Amino acid sequence: MITVTEKAKEKLVSLKAEGNHPEEAFVRVGVAGGGCSGLSYVLDFDTVQKPDDKVFEDKGVRLVCDKKSFLYLIGTQLEFTDGLNGKGFVFNNPNATRTCGCGESFAV
Repeated sequence: MITVTEKAKEKLVSLKAEGNHPEEAFVRVGVAGGGCSGLSYVLDFDTVQKPDDKVFEDKGVRLVCDKKSFLYLIGTQLEFTDGLNGKGFVFNNPNATRTCGCGESFAV
């Protein structure tokens, strides 16, 4: 399962409204090759669900992940931070064995 913190939920709801995304839009999370550590996180709004997608709902947020990415993201918590060291979404991924300094890529 993939979960979200309360702060991440608030930011996702806000971004969905600001971006004029349709009501049926959901949050797509995934993994793509690249980045300092080999794999990068992908996060966006989407409206097209594919047959092999994994679907989760946490705190009223619908999260969708492709089957391949899910293998890397099992147990991940999506968090939003807006501290002095920067702001943005953070993936707390228990499967990552190494992450880069910016936190946008990882290795398993």
